[in-house]
Amino acid sequence: MAQSTVRPPAARRDVAPAEAAVPPRASSRVPLRHRLRRDRVLLLMVLPALLLLLVFHYVPLIGNVVAFQDYDPYIADNAFQAMSQSPWIGFEHFRHMAEDRLFWQAVRNTLAIFTIQLALFFPVPVLLALFVHSFVRPRVRAVAQAVLYLPHFFSWVLVITVFQQMFGGAGLVAQVLRDHGHEGFDLMTDPGLFKFLITFELIWKDAGWGVIVFLAALAAVGPDLYEAAAMDGAGRWRRIWHIQLPALRPVVALLLVLQVGNALTVGFEQILLQRTAVGPTASEVLDTYVWNTGLDNGNFGYGAAIGIVKGVFGLLMVLGANKAAHLMGEQGVYKR
Repeated sequence: MAQSTVRPPAARRDVAPAEAAVPPRASSRVPLRHRLRRDRVLLLMVLPALLLLLVFHYVPLIGNVVAFQDYDPYIADNAFQAMSQSPWIGFEHFRHMAEDRLFWQAVRNTLAIFTIQLALFFPVPVLLALFVHSFVRPRVRAVAQAVLYLPHFFSWVLVITVFQQMFGGAGLVAQVLRDHGHEGFDLMTDPGLFKFLITFELIWKDAGWGVIVFLAALAAVGPDLYEAAAMDGAGRWRRIWHIQLPALRPVVALLLVLQVGNALTVGFEQILLQRTAVGPTASEVLDTYVWNTGLDNGNFGYGAAIGIVKGVFGLLMVLGANKAAHLMGEQGVYKR
């Protein structure tokens, strides 16, 4: 008797590809009103922050029109009526800015301070994070973090007072030098060292706060990488170079892009408090110049014009730094 062979059923030819079988995203199937009802608690939590952003950041953008006006706030009862009644002068404030010697001096001081702070301040949080992360005992690490970022909560008045008591003409260091037969010094009134002085003040106040971000990036590194490196004979410096620094590289690139965007914004309150001690030639930056010309002298239109130029160049510098981060293989502020 002949055996009957059972053939498998023919494969269906109308099966859709695997990628076509992937279900669409759930958010595309849920109506908007349902998503709003589902996430209403989260939306209510975000609402105060959105209102603050709207009131203090977006509504004031309307005031940029005074950069093109001969604005006089006293010709009407409120600012909006004053803007509607002030005469238009076009780009007169911008032409005056291009010819203003004091403006370009403020630009040079701003860029010089930014360069010094980028070279001296920016690496300090990275080095401190590597140092704190090397502590094995969690209790010691917690105490080190608390000591480092505690000065962040001090006001600039207190910070400058501490430096005055330490490095001023009647400060502790000058008194110790005089007691040992040396000539004292006053670091707080030296125009030549003012840019370095405010950089060291910034390091003491905010370097410890920046450590938190880098410690969070180091905490994401799995212990198996350190164990594998130790088994391969890598010492501490090798582990720092090949494990910890690559883990910090994306965060460093992101913060560097943001720092470049603030190149024209250096410590306004910090510099304003010390401006009279060293004179405007060494301490005048764009923010203090806008304060003096726009508010103290009542030239609101010229101050607004400087603010617009500062914002535009800050945006261009962020875009350029982010493009450089992309060329180096990092994500930056946003993806390509």
